[in-house]
Amino acid sequence: MKWLNLFLKYRFWLGIVCLLGAIAINLSSGFWPSLALYIIAVILLFTHFFIGPLRLIQDHLESGDFEGAEKVLSTIWFPNLLYKPVRSVYYTLKGNLAMMKQDFDSAEKHMKKSLSLGSAMKEAEGSNKLQLGMMALQKGDMRQGESMIRQAIKAGIPDKESLALAYLQMCQIMIQKREFRAAKDFFRKAKAQKPTAQQVVDQIKQIEKYISRMPG
Repeated sequence: MKWLNLFLKYRFWLGIVCLLGAIAINLSSGFWPSLALYIIAVILLFTHFFIGPLRLIQDHLESGDFEGAEKVLSTIWFPNLLYKPVRSVYYTLKGNLAMMKQDFDSAEKHMKKSLSLGSAMKEAEGSNKLQLGMMALQKGDMRQGESMIRQAIKAGIPDKESLALAYLQMCQIMIQKREFRAAKDFFRKAKAQKPTAQQVVDQIKQIEKYISRMPG
């Protein structure tokens, strides 16, 4: 689908060329000969601003080219013109890229914008809320962190690794609150996901060393 990606990359400029061509034909030969070019120009420019070039980001993210993904996002000059579900995805991507750069304030701002718009994909809602919960915990706001992670679990988290991480975070929160029975329950749920990501596996091993000695 390289041709499609190429088309999306230059769709705006193709629209401008068509518009200029339509104006030139209109001035020299009249409106009706230029009508087809006017229609093409309107379609190209409308879809550029209403749908955007987000499809181009997929290849960059899959290859780990985050700078390329940011460049694509920077071509969206007026995000408020995007179709609402697409705008939600736009802010989710902005939040994810900010997280990778450890710009937590920007990430939180973009994630909240995405949630306020309603996610285009239901499963993305849980992922966004999980990230907001993790950021709240990093800032030391355990109450907000717990609330967002509970909401994330309720909304649904699509992959087992992230779901296991959510349960582990809840387990640690419950330990800090000395609610040991709940902590053990969340720990069992985390292990039941059978995660393979090293970070999550290491957390399970660390908690497992002492959770069996807890009362409750």
